[in-house]
Amino acid sequence: MEHNPALERRQHLTGIGLAVLAALIWSGNFVVARAVIHEIPPISLAFYRWGTAVVFMFPLAFKAFKNDRDLLRKNWKYMVMVALFGITLYNSTIYMAGKHLPAVNLSLITTTSSPVFSLALAAIFLNEKIGRLRLVGILVCFSGILYLLCLGSLQKLLHFHFSPGDGIVLLGGLFFAIYNTLVRKKPAGFSSLGFLFSAMAIGTIMLFPAFLIELNYTAPVAWSGRLVAIVLYLGIGNSVICYLLWNKSIELLGTGRTALFGNLIPLFSSIEAVFFLNESISSVHLVSALLIITGLVLANLRK
Repeated sequence: MEHNPALERRQHLTGIGLAVLAALIWSGNFVVARAVIHEIPPISLAFYRWGTAVVFMFPLAFKAFKNDRDLLRKNWKYMVMVALFGITLYNSTIYMAGKHLPAVNLSLITTTSSPVFSLALAAIFLNEKIGRLRLVGILVCFSGILYLLCLGSLQKLLHFHFSPGDGIVLLGGLFFAIYNTLVRKKPAGFSSLGFLFSAMAIGTIMLFPAFLIELNYTAPVAWSGRLVAIVLYLGIGNSVICYLLWNKSIELLGTGRTALFGNLIPLFSSIEAVFFLNESISSVHLVSALLIITGLVLANLRK
């Protein structure tokens, strides 16, 4: 195929734009996880979210799903792995950790761990090279996250310790990194809609037994208009729209580079807190934002 720098540049910028938009929408997931975890048990929240996504996607993806049936049968083991790590396990661990951690911690730990895991897995299994600029960008992004985590105080950073929920959310970061790596190996011929719908349907089915078990140990959900709206937001926005954007970005940018944009999530979460929780933005947020954005620019520079 003829080398086309202009086309590659457009694809590169498109991948960046899709990853940023996905991070923006995804950032609300951590706020919601913390806000409703005492109203909806974690596995139930995950099941209702993905069930909503499957129902919403069915009319949109049915034709693509039919066309992909042979590919699905041929690659069913691969699809089960994609669904297990990206659908069944990832958000379930986030919602479980929400019982122990504030929303900022949820987003910070996930977004600092997942890119590191993704880069390591991509380097080991996909032979993706980690160049000097990308490594510098990763370190700058990581410093921005740490600066936000310790609120600009070295003393708070030195005395920082993990809570029981931190281990759970770290697992979530690893699960999402595995999902990113698996998506990069998507078999040729799979349509975006058919692939995503298949993963969501399989992942929801695998969640169902745990959902039934949880029902026996938790109180019934007191449904309200607010809770229905939250489930719709998670099912349509955080699931269907975000995953389509993210998967396409992985195709255009690669696993390791796309994963870096997850570092924008805690930044976006802080901005959302200003509008929805009446919290204020301090100089700590501004410095952290500058570091994260600088790191992303460095990591995405081409020679």
